[in-house]
Amino acid sequence: MGISILWPTFALVALIFIVFLTMFVTRAGHIKRNPPKAGEFDSGDAALRYFAPIEMPANNYRNLFEMPVLYFALVPLLMITDQASDVQAMLAWLYVALRYLHSFVHIGPKKVPVRALLFALSAVVLMAMWIGFAVDLASAQTAFDRAPGEVLTA
Repeated sequence: MGISILWPTFALVALIFIVFLTMFVTRAGHIKRNPPKAGEFDSGDAALRYFAPIEMPANNYRNLFEMPVLYFALVPLLMITDQASDVQAMLAWLYVALRYLHSFVHIGPKKVPVRALLFALSAVVLMAMWIGFAVDLASAQTAFDRAPGEVLTA
């Protein structure tokens, strides 16, 4: 219990760096094969048009800063409140595995129904983690409130 939830968190951070490097290499190769012309980076829209043929890694990279923000917010809360149970760690590994699969499908085969299913499943797992945290915290609060006049010491 406790810090074991950090291992899937490190794995999710690794995924973000893997996708970043994939995006960087893909963009560098695109620039080498198709040298940009004047004006192709004058605006965000122009740059998006230039990179449009190879934008799936960038789209996935942005996606990794959307729903996973809720995961990254939850992990320290679980640790601070001593609620980082083995169940939460297992759910964290499941969440991260689903995010790896989602990224693979998003960047690779681009099968939208599969990608959507993986995204939805990962969201359900993350929701279960938050609900579990709320239930565990409420239970801990109830036990604390029932403790007869105990004084906490550091």
